[in-house]
Amino acid sequence: MPAAPATTATRPSPRPPRPDVRGQQRRRPGGARAALRRLVGRLDATDCFVLQVYAGTRVGLFVTGYCVGWLFPANSRAKEAPGPLSVWEQWDWTHFRHIAEYGYFGPAPGYADGFENEEAFFPGFPLVLRAVRLVVPDWVAAGLLISLVSGAVAMLALARVARLGGAGPGKGAGPGKGAGPGKGGGGGAGAAVRLGGGDDVARRAVLVVLLSPCAVFLAAGYSESLFLAFALPAWLAARSGRWPLAATLAACATATRVSGLFLAAALAVDFLLARDGRRDWRRLPWLTLPAVPALAYTLYLYDRTGDWMAWKHAQERGWYRTFHPPWEAWGNTWNAAFDGRYSTGYALMSQAELVAMVVGAALLGRLLRRRRWPEAVYIALNLWALGTSYWYTSVPRATLLWWPLWTGLAGWSVRAPWRAYAGLCVLAPLSTLFAVTFLSGRWTG
Repeated sequence: MPAAPATTATRPSPRPPRPDVRGQQRRRPGGARAALRRLVGRLDATDCFVLQVYAGTRVGLFVTGYCVGWLFPANSRAKEAPGPLSVWEQWDWTHFRHIAEYGYFGPAPGYADGFENEEAFFPGFPLVLRAVRLVVPDWVAAGLLISLVSGAVAMLALARVARLGGAGPGKGAGPGKGAGPGKGGGGGAGAAVRLGGGDDVARRAVLVVLLSPCAVFLAAGYSESLFLAFALPAWLAARSGRWPLAATLAACATATRVSGLFLAAALAVDFLLARDGRRDWRRLPWLTLPAVPALAYTLYLYDRTGDWMAWKHAQERGWYRTFHPPWEAWGNTWNAAFDGRYSTGYALMSQAELVAMVVGAALLGRLLRRRRWPEAVYIALNLWALGTSYWYTSVPRATLLWWPLWTGLAGWSVRAPWRAYAGLCVLAPLSTLFAVTFLSGRWTG
């Protein structure tokens, strides 16, 4: 019989032994340090500039606070300055701390005054404060740390929003897709030429907001920084078509401030106007998510008070936010500013309220002319909420949340160097003045 033909098939060689991955991981130096290096490696030159400016302005504000403690003690004959953190325990901070420590309807041991109308404050910041307090033993330090970290996130996100170059719906790139010098992050070469370069606008926007008159509230234990740390990334996520992420971040913003509902409305308009493939009708139900925290908070207050409008009524009792037509609110604020019935400090703050409302109205007009409908909806709802009270309250502070204002000013300033210099000469003294006013306990807005 003929021999069987030889076959070329061979038995597969055994697999090489799997490396000891766990051992390799154990030998890696510092997992946390490696993660931090990877994070830093993702930052470009503009991000580094933003963080440097942010750190520098924080140092400046804390130095200002230290000096205010020495120059303006509660007792004018004091021989020793108060603790370096005590100047940050002002106004709304006391409410936030009390809510975090004892809840909305808890006792007030150790406090000279009782606490009323605290339902006016949304629970997001107090909840985060209570959590951070488990790690940081001092309440004031915990609040300042929240604002420090969330403010850094917000400024990095603001730089990315500014890199969009004012592009309309459908032209924005996702976060982090900005280009190098001279290239707009999402607005294309045309937007970059109009605005002077995406990175230039991004840097200028951050610089302007950090030197704005009310920038001290981004450092204090208040909710503005935390809100922006959710709202601006939500806006970026929507611009790149990531609607579930945008809705989730907007829900966190709503838990922090009622302005999150205005953001949700702007996101809904952006979704409806999207013509670039970002609009996916299957994602539409996600846009209802930002209403959930507000609904849950309303149900909680109803369970405790029996009042479906407990939040609104607290605003009315504590801050005169009863509804009045816009012209009446303007007139009442004008009288407080100029008719001589109030102290000079209160009159000055009323004048600042009027200026801020004029700035907001001008911003809304500009957005409408440019057909920036989502941003216009956001600003219009803010102005309506703030401009229909008995008189204006906290409008200058609210400008911190109007990112179209800061990106617009940044784009305007890069077109001519003198505008930047003139703006710096005006903003820096006002920022210092308002910081001293707040830190010394003389703030009334």
